[in-house]
Amino acid sequence: MRARNELHVDRSLRAAQVPAPTRVIEIGEVTAGIAVPENGGVRFFSSQRDFDPLDGTVFGSVEQAARAARERFRARSGARGRPVQDRRIRAV
Repeated sequence: MRARNELHVDRSLRAAQVPAPTRVIEIGEVTAGIAVPENGGVRFFSSQRDFDPLDGTVFGSVEQAARAARERFRARSGARGRPVQDRRIRAV
């Protein structure tokens, strides 16, 4: 049976029809990307090159996508924070 209008729709059916919102994933003040809901989870779209390896990956939840982005951020910022050895040849 079809509902006559929006007011007659069963609330559980209405909730099932509303798609989950797209979520922005931020680490501190850095925007890593967005998590777009799709069947089976959320697809991550990166907003900065540091997160491009995660781009297009489908995660089971927004929390999993955020965790992966945080791990990627830590790995990248840790590498940048290490002192770089000078490998140039020096004359003595």
